[in-house]
Amino acid sequence: MQRFVPSRAYFEPQALDYLLGKKLYDQLEALNIPVRMTSSHNRVTGLPGKTTAEGYREAKKTLVVGVRKSSDFSTCKPSANYQLPLNTSCSGMCEYCYLATTLGKRPYLRVYVNIDEILAKAKKYIDERAPEITVFEGAATSDPVPTEYLTGLLFTAIEFFGREPYAKFRFVTKYNDIDSLLIAKHNGHTRFRFSLNTETVISRYEHATPALAERVQAAVKVAEAGYPLGFIIAPIFFSSGWQDDYSHLFSELAVKLPETAKRDLTFELITHRFTKRAKANITDVFPKTMLPMTEEDRKYKFGQFGYGKYVYDAERMAEIKAFMIERLSEYFPAAKVEYFV
Repeated sequence: MQRFVPSRAYFEPQALDYLLGKKLYDQLEALNIPVRMTSSHNRVTGLPGKTTAEGYREAKKTLVVGVRKSSDFSTCKPSANYQLPLNTSCSGMCEYCYLATTLGKRPYLRVYVNIDEILAKAKKYIDERAPEITVFEGAATSDPVPTEYLTGLLFTAIEFFGREPYAKFRFVTKYNDIDSLLIAKHNGHTRFRFSLNTETVISRYEHATPALAERVQAAVKVAEAGYPLGFIIAPIFFSSGWQDDYSHLFSELAVKLPETAKRDLTFELITHRFTKRAKANITDVFPKTMLPMTEEDRKYKFGQFGYGKYVYDAERMAEIKAFMIERLSEYFPAAKVEYFV
């Protein structure tokens, strides 16, 4: 899997007041990437593309460098207490992505250069809750790995939390460009998670992402570096041959992972779901999508954020849950399933 190299970059003027902003500007110019200025990292206009699909693909090639201005962190249930806002979006083009709802027509990649201010705010949250442990999620609205080789934001955050006795950090990625993070002084305070799915799902729906074997190989490296390890299996599709496909995924993972990693392993299980807004955006961007989004085949359920989504009915959910728990118990008996939704 080749590294993400943006076709263009935009900078907020304030970003150049920060050391990281200046460093990024120089790096991008050295790579001969066109750099422009924008008044806000939330308002980038004039990107190429005559159609919605073309505009989406071009946005995914666009890096926006800005300053995180909001002082408060969003909550992040059920996985953490707070989101740690390092960046937004990612270079992958997964057809089912929930960011189709949250980001809509603005899927360009944003990175925030005021990392010291962001971590100072995290420190306040930690101190307010101490001695209770405060958990921060670093990938709630992004995959932070594709831009890490440019920014070093994850490395900085990992070492910060490694020094905090009353804090934990966690993030998830689909990407395998993680070697720079293997030497970070994490002190076991960061859970490094990978998003996995069957080879069929990855090849069919997860465009511009590494293959399953590459992700598993990266997970092995992470485990050998002593990080607590976790996996998100998402979205789980109820389709022809799904049981064989997920059994194969778990058996392959069990063979490759070192035994030491299996003693402290977590799984998060998320079934496929979609909203009306996401479906509309997905069909605009991927007009030939084969995602199963027939509303009549699903149950409508209101979510925690005030909008409804289409999920599998109770009978299918129960079947999926029983199967996944049984297989995980077989291959990873010491693992913790954090949640199933």
